[in-house]
Amino acid sequence: MIGIMGGTFNPIHNGHIWLAEQAYELLNLEKVIFIPSGKSYMKQNVLDARKRAAMVELAISDFPHFELSLLEVEREGNTYTYETLKELKIQNPDAEYGLLMGADTLFNIETWYKPEKIFELSTLVCTVRDDYDIISIRKKGDELSRLGANIIYLDVPQYDISSTDIRNMVRDNLSIDEFVPKKVADYIACKKLYKNF
Repeated sequence: MIGIMGGTFNPIHNGHIWLAEQAYELLNLEKVIFIPSGKSYMKQNVLDARKRAAMVELAISDFPHFELSLLEVEREGNTYTYETLKELKIQNPDAEYGLLMGADTLFNIETWYKPEKIFELSTLVCTVRDDYDIISIRKKGDELSRLGANIIYLDVPQYDISSTDIRNMVRDNLSIDEFVPKKVADYIACKKLYKNF
């Protein structure tokens, strides 16, 4: 199975890397592909996609089993997970894909574009995150399974940091060195990113 780590990555942080590493090791994945969103139809006030992709590239550069895909960055218009998975399947028809996500995503994936197609094209790999316990997560998973979803649960500790936290810290002139890879912190400082977010 190939892991898919999609997201806005605004910016990428150690929690993203940690989750990808946990999934890679626990599920014996072939690799993990990081796919920054291009034009997100769900979020506003997002940094330019090329800069977000550059930070992802810096963050994963020391991990030979991680790779960057610009599929969504280079796509015109809004980017949808279903279309990305469909394109990946065309490129590699025999591959099985695991869509890595936190519990918050599991609880709103039905609102995504063509969720039933996402279920057809990938296995959902869900970890505990935010305010959801494993009982409520599994109950939601059972509902989605009836809609065709195949779900793997990753029982791993929570990594308590978010991109919003990091943007706020940068805006408030606080150090982010503990929460993002050094190359990413240096890039943000050099480009003066998130100062006015």
